[in-house]
Amino acid sequence: MVGQTWSGWYTYNEEQRDHGEATVSLVDYLGTGHFGEATFENWESEFLQMAFYVLLTVWLFQVGSSESKRPDVLEIVDLDPRESPAKDKAPWPVRAGGVVLVLYENSLTIAFALLFLISFTLHAVTGVHEFNADRMAHGEAATTVIGYATSSRFWFESFQNWQSEFLSLAAMVVFTVFLRQRGSPESKPVAAPSWETGKS
Repeated sequence: MVGQTWSGWYTYNEEQRDHGEATVSLVDYLGTGHFGEATFENWESEFLQMAFYVLLTVWLFQVGSSESKRPDVLEIVDLDPRESPAKDKAPWPVRAGGVVLVLYENSLTIAFALLFLISFTLHAVTGVHEFNADRMAHGEAATTVIGYATSSRFWFESFQNWQSEFLSLAAMVVFTVFLRQRGSPESKPVAAPSWETGKS
């Protein structure tokens, strides 16, 4: 974050000088659309990736991957908390049951989805300032947040990050079938057969 902020500030001020406009201090840079758009655009893709990763690993399997549950084994994470013999020691949402439990047993995906929606919204809200600065520099009228959020530029910014996140995630799942890293919890044991699924 420090590297992005520092280099972004220099980049922004270079662009300001190129257009004959005033440069800004580091603190003022943090309030610009340049900083906000770049930051929230990246956060948006990260949280979208993690929400899908958590959700899709419930149903999808990759034989041989350390990132996958074993398709032929009932895993502890699949057990219904309503039938737990240790409910008295479980977190309060499990003891409460009902809607509270339904929300709690899906809370990891919900949290990432909410963080995605917040980042997506902040990408639009902060990015419109940068978008409008570019438009006005070319003699075009400023637009609204909705105008920016429905523009090809907004979706280009989003999709270019989304595709890279999903590509890296897919590579992780596939690479862990054949490749190892001794000492990493993301890898199967070095001596494990390639087609053994899961971390054990």
